[in-house]
Amino acid sequence: MTVLILTSKEDVTADMVVTRLHETAVPVMRLDPADLPDDTVLSAHYTHGDFEGLLSANGHVVSMRGLRSVWVRRPGEPAAHAAEPSAWLTAETRQALFGMLYSASARWMNHPRDADRARLKPWQLRAAHLSGLAVPPTVVTTFPRLARQFAEEYGEVVVKSASGPPPGEPLELPTTLIGPDSDFSGVAAGPALLQRYVPKRADVRLTCVGSRVFAARKTAEPHQIDGRYGDTEHTWQPVAAPDRIRRSVHDYLARAQLAYAAFDFAEDEDGFWWFLECNQSGQFGFVELETGQPISEAVAQWLSQPGGR
Repeated sequence: MTVLILTSKEDVTADMVVTRLHETAVPVMRLDPADLPDDTVLSAHYTHGDFEGLLSANGHVVSMRGLRSVWVRRPGEPAAHAAEPSAWLTAETRQALFGMLYSASARWMNHPRDADRARLKPWQLRAAHLSGLAVPPTVVTTFPRLARQFAEEYGEVVVKSASGPPPGEPLELPTTLIGPDSDFSGVAAGPALLQRYVPKRADVRLTCVGSRVFAARKTAEPHQIDGRYGDTEHTWQPVAAPDRIRRSVHDYLARAQLAYAAFDFAEDEDGFWWFLECNQSGQFGFVELETGQPISEAVAQWLSQPGGR
């Protein structure tokens, strides 16, 4: 039974899991949907009341009946590398590839249907509430007056992107601290996400792989707003997740129907963990390299197991 990994060729995090799978002699096919149809062949047959599908890439062939699991890591846009790419070819290729994969009985990390919903930042905030995680007061709005009222109520707030940089744009969109005296007129041009600023003493990255939890902590610099930007003298260190956090993140994964997720928390000056976001395909390589936590091994083990989540 084969593990299929959908990701780009430059994905170092996926390399770590592939190595683990090879160590345990689990067959692996690594495929970037962007390479369809020129460098990869697929064929799905729906005849005589039955189904069979085949994928061929890099000299390897896998049947849908022999597919154990699918890991959706960082795949490219279907047919993006085609000799003559087009929106139509991308749509047709996505229909063919994912329609065939959905027809198989493999388990997913994570199913694209669930992953699409899990990417929505406003949905994440509600799921976090329902799961018992503490969320800083937040508003998503296109009303400048309401944005200003929010800032006046909570004092210092941060503004952040809900979706990240536009696809294909080499932009950085760091979380930015603003005050109630800021100009909020631009909110009318597009939805803005404003959140009460949490003065933090550390960033926490909590990675869930099935039922396993790996938490790491990095001390924040004084007045640091966005831990993703700027060099510090601190490194990620393993930390025990509080029991209430462990229960809540498991509840969150059950609600989201995710097998894998990377949570970001801000640890405030009292040691309390505030939920910031959950990335359903977040990186874990940097955490494993600095902490020694066996996250890639846990992912490989999950992908290798038959059956449900």
